[in-house]
Amino acid sequence: MSGPAKKDDRLIESKQTLIDYMAAGCKPRENWRIGTEHEKFAFSLSDLRPLPYDGPNGIRELLARLERFGWKPVSEDGNVIALTSESGGSVSLEPAGQVELSGAAVETIHQTCDEVSEHLHQVKAIAQEMGIGFLGLGYRPKWPVDGAPWMPKGRYKIMREYMPKRGGLGLDMMKSTCTVQVNLDFCTEDMMIEMFRVSLALQPIATALFANSPFRGGKPSGYLSYRAHVWSDVDPDRTGMLPFVFEDGMGFERYIDYALDVPMYLVYRDGKYIDASGQSFKDFLAGRLPALPGEKPVVSDWADHIATIFPEVRLKTFLEMRGADGGPWNRLCALPAFWVGLLYDDDARHAAWDLVKDWTVEEREQLRIDVAKTALKTQFRNTTVQKIACEALCVSHRGLRNRARLDNVGMDETHFLKPLFQIAQSGMTPAEGLLAAYDRQWNKSVDPVFTEYAY
Repeated sequence: MSGPAKKDDRLIESKQTLIDYMAAGCKPRENWRIGTEHEKFAFSLSDLRPLPYDGPNGIRELLARLERFGWKPVSEDGNVIALTSESGGSVSLEPAGQVELSGAAVETIHQTCDEVSEHLHQVKAIAQEMGIGFLGLGYRPKWPVDGAPWMPKGRYKIMREYMPKRGGLGLDMMKSTCTVQVNLDFCTEDMMIEMFRVSLALQPIATALFANSPFRGGKPSGYLSYRAHVWSDVDPDRTGMLPFVFEDGMGFERYIDYALDVPMYLVYRDGKYIDASGQSFKDFLAGRLPALPGEKPVVSDWADHIATIFPEVRLKTFLEMRGADGGPWNRLCALPAFWVGLLYDDDARHAAWDLVKDWTVEEREQLRIDVAKTALKTQFRNTTVQKIACEALCVSHRGLRNRARLDNVGMDETHFLKPLFQIAQSGMTPAEGLLAAYDRQWNKSVDPVFTEYAY
């Protein structure tokens, strides 16, 4: 989850200020970049439990040791809660100590994968020193939600008190999920709309391909992506498939209208988070926000607000693909490859739209719900998600081939899709592999996942 936005004290004079802010994300194609983020569970090797913040083997110590690789600490109320690098990347903490790498904005999937590899080498070196491990799954496989620690971040206190009022699984989302996502650019408002529609419609296909969270509380949950199921019951005000994106009139202003109707969580002032949960940004614009009476918002307040909206694809000054479970190294590289191939090449993007353009609102929403349980085996019209995934991967492969971004040995980016082709062609998701191991060689225990599937 995002920290406070970069400080921008420009007063929001009208809705046009917000439109201008969003439109400023438009970039010429040569300046398009790829930003990959992934989260992972940190746990103690001695008892497989999540790490506390404090203590000799805690999260604070982990962050402190990472500083030797050139990371710079970021503190809140005297606690280090993130690290930053000169390249623009950061290491941050999710609510229960999940460790997130937010990568720098880079030009190619090759660079993204190099960055992920370097980060994992760093945390693995420290893990050996501290007697800890890292696990790449979409949902915490063993321990109950109420047994996981809270990290000392002010925004999380506000969210954990508000979320149970709006959904049954909000705390599960905060404390027990991990994802991999990619952030992508656009050059015009029209292109943003095209990309938004394609990626939103195909997000359940990505969820199916990356399904990697079949366990809850130490046993099978009945879902192949329990993480995806969790998101169906977090907060209907700020999650879901956003039907308006496919309607006439979609654009920056239409998304802003939606975001203005989403209740606020917080306002950040003088290094502190102020609880504004359930309050209206429209009232804030009018100077009537109960949390800050008489004060009007600045641009960074808007950036903070839109970062508390969690649809399957999120618009900021770029687009975020949010539908995939966390996983091992090769799938951390495959996720950005999948979406870059589909969206950054014009021919591929148009072909991808042809796959989904006649899907209805009801079909898209039902697909999102169904793939959490049955992933690639989900029936859709007269076909299956497996077949749609194979078609989408072929389109993505073509888009990456057309990009022709080569590494230093002359390989293009298509090879990063290999693990996804293996999943799609076999019809066997990572989650089903985990369930087979649970039934056959693990003697119906999830404990081996902490060694066999650790980074």
